[in-house]
Amino acid sequence: MRKKVTVVGSGFVGSTTAQRIVDAELADVVIVDILEGVPAGKALDMLESAPITRTDARATGISTQAGDYSATAGSDIVVITAGFPRKPGMSRDELLKANYDIVKAVVVQIAGHSPECILIAVTNPLDAMAQTAYKVSGFPKNRVIGMAGVLDSARMSAFIAAELGVSVENVHSFVLGGHGDDMVPLPRYSTVAGVPITELLAKERIDAIVDRTRKGGAEIVNLLKTGSAYYAPSAAVFEMVEAILKDKKKILPCAAYLEGEYGIKGLFVGVPVKLGARGIEQVIQIKLVPEEDAALQKSAASVRELIGVLGF
Repeated sequence: MRKKVTVVGSGFVGSTTAQRIVDAELADVVIVDILEGVPAGKALDMLESAPITRTDARATGISTQAGDYSATAGSDIVVITAGFPRKPGMSRDELLKANYDIVKAVVVQIAGHSPECILIAVTNPLDAMAQTAYKVSGFPKNRVIGMAGVLDSARMSAFIAAELGVSVENVHSFVLGGHGDDMVPLPRYSTVAGVPITELLAKERIDAIVDRTRKGGAEIVNLLKTGSAYYAPSAAVFEMVEAILKDKKKILPCAAYLEGEYGIKGLFVGVPVKLGARGIEQVIQIKLVPEEDAALQKSAASVRELIGVLGF
């Protein structure tokens, strides 16, 4: 029997995530949305593409307008993308109150129907929504994960590869901290075929890449005018889902609930973790120089400020 993944939200991020999972025959997918007809229509479209993409994984779509989440029961992983998108000029922080109620209501239903699932929060502001999912679900910390660092690191890697004219397969980047303007790209730990970029690029070029990474989401929002990124975010979710369902023990930067690691306690912050069948199986602690640690603490403080608004 194939694994089961529920994707909450049939917008661009949710539907593209579902398509990636189905096309890879990784799991059967249930797409849910409060909208009537949309999730079913998108799932049917994916089903009709299956003979061409050669996948027997199935997508189904349901509307939760009546509050019925029974079709999601027994999910192995639930990806939460539902919420309002960021608009031009809007910071992730401004989305806080708008999306809190949505995520809270979703998690109540999901926890009731799939009490053993792993939750992956994608809705922005990411770290605060992961904290919401953790508090509302009552799940152990290893089964609530925020998708942030994989996306931010991918953006940084794309910029490095373009700058140096090398294959993206040779580039590995690390971005820690909250998923916002205070995120912490780490050039010392970002490499090209094992060589730190600090040995390959001038400081001003590295600084420019770090700045562009921090503003990566906003850059796309400003270009699209009426939406936000979805190809890269959905690819990031897929990598996480694959690592969990295949028990790959993959080291990826994700938003995890910290209890003293990196000097941070009681907060979801992006750090390297080992992802496997049990979700977050280990928080990987790397050595930071004082400047990097100060930046991470500043980023955590920004997340804590948001959490304070929610009263957690």
